[in-house]
Amino acid sequence: VQLQASGGGLVQPGGSLRLSCAASERTFSLYSIGWFRQALGKEHEFVAGISWGVGIANYADSVTGRFIISRDNTKNTVYLQMNSLKPEDTAVYYCAGSKLQVPPRTQAPYDHWGQGTQVTVSS
Repeated sequence: VQLQASGGGLVQPGGSLRLSCAASERTFSLYSIGWFRQALGKEHEFVAGISWGVGIANYADSVTGRFIISRDNTKNTVYLQMNSLKPEDTAVYYCAGSKLQVPPRTQAPYDHWGQGTQVTVSS
């Protein structure tokens, strides 16, 4: 399955953005999807993930309460609603797909990756 991330941009601190991860196939519904980010000079960091099936979400501590991940299998798309954005959220955000039901928090189990979308939080 091919994934395409979009929705990044420049936003002021405290603002919101919604990222989308669109898939090319209906088998998308059988993939758990994770969002990762990579800030300049840092390693990839797990942000949020959503399982296939009932769509159970899990989040990194740094975004809990601010970000919401959801999926619409009729549109083959996963969304990451990002609220109360902080400068430290600035990074390139990637979505990835895994056939494991529970989205892994590490990169290795993911089979498919989308291209990144830049999120910049700055005044």
